Amino acid sequence: MRIVVLGAGVVGVTTAYELSRNPTNEVIVVDSADNAASEASAANAAMIAPGHAYAWASSKVPKILFKSLYRNDQAFRIRFRVDREFWRWTVKFLKQCNDRDAVRNSLRKHALCLYSQQRLHQIVHENKFKFDRVSKGLLYLFRNSNTFHAGVEHSSLLSNNGQQMEQLTASEVIDHEPAFREARGKIAGAIFCPTDETGNSKKFTQALADICQNRGVSFQFNTKAVKFIANQHRISEVVTTKGNLEADLFVVSLGAQTPLLLKPVGIDLPIYPVKGYSLTLPVNNKHTNLTVGTVDEDNLVAIAPIGENLRVTATAEFAGYDARHKHKDFKSMFRAVKDLLPNAADYSNPTYTTCFRPMTPQGTPYIGYSKFDNLFINSGQGHMGWTMACGSARIASDMIEGRVPDIDQLPFDPKGH
Repeated sequence: MRIVVLGAGVVGVTTAYELSRNPTNEVIVVDSADNAASEASAANAAMIAPGHAYAWASSKVPKILFKSLYRNDQAFRIRFRVDREFWRWTVKFLKQCNDRDAVRNSLRKHALCLYSQQRLHQIVHENKFKFDRVSKGLLYLFRNSNTFHAGVEHSSLLSNNGQQMEQLTASEVIDHEPAFREARGKIAGAIFCPTDETGNSKKFTQALADICQNRGVSFQFNTKAVKFIANQHRISEVVTTKGNLEADLFVVSLGAQTPLLLKPVGIDLPIYPVKGYSLTLPVNNKHTNLTVGTVDEDNLVAIAPIGENLRVTATAEFAGYDARHKHKDFKSMFRAVKDLLPNAADYSNPTYTTCFRPMTPQGTPYIGYSKFDNLFINSGQGHMGWTMACGSARIASDMIEGRVPDIDQLPFDPKGH
């Protein structure tokens, strides 16, 4: 079967890898960038984190969004736009902001994340490549006793569903991660997830792309998918900036660009670009190295060691496809990490990046066939694309190959959105 995978981020490349396991498949990957993992997969939080698989949409978020209208230090920021898609998506997101849907969506996310992490382990075991992986768990750190107790109570949702979690006092946090010694007095405690991990998503994706090429997968970079040519039931070809491509099956894994390609053929999935902010800071032997990835829960700032760098990510900004940023946009996350880790990196030499997370209102991706017999969608993994990618890819390949997936696909069915 000739299969065209649109998108060479971590989701697209893992999908191509799974499909290439069948030697009868001819797999072609198309991407507008000049290499794999050049956009959202390039500078993400670096965390493989089932222990943080809570749905964004919750009863607390509307208040945070309202505050963001007059404060720039909120983890979620909304920027009103004359944009019909923005308002449609926002209404659907706000409808999910209730306790019942938050529990349902969190458990669905968590099940996919756990499965995906298992599949990632299998891929790494089979191929034995390196990607700055650190398998020492993750610390979800709280700065005051009230948020700590609330976090512990909230964590039961995942711990009661198979997630390993431990409560640590402030002293135990410092014993576990000495880099926080200088923040003594600023930490109330932490939840430690020993099976969570960190790793360089870009290195992982590019290494897997090389493995795919060795298996015969063809990559067409610097090639943008422009539109589909469709008849009543099938896609006949995709028009690209370098010519048309025909295939037996098309898989769309274009992240935040997915709805732009699908809508002209009548598929209106609520995937919206939510802008994330990322700092990459160099680390050398003069610094007090962080060894365990951490989330500052009171500021929703993720901090992860990746090779000779420290990755800091924060903020979910609802601002459409506007990638512009100013240094002041990073001010609150910069302040948060320096407060906890004043000597953990070279703060004078940051690399600033933004990316678009392909968010769905419920926080779970779309994995399944569309209304066209030969158009498959694997997209919308949002802020957990790195965590969800390998499992999403395996579900996709199982469905395409006619196998029953290991976990229930129905919650991710594009036809049921």
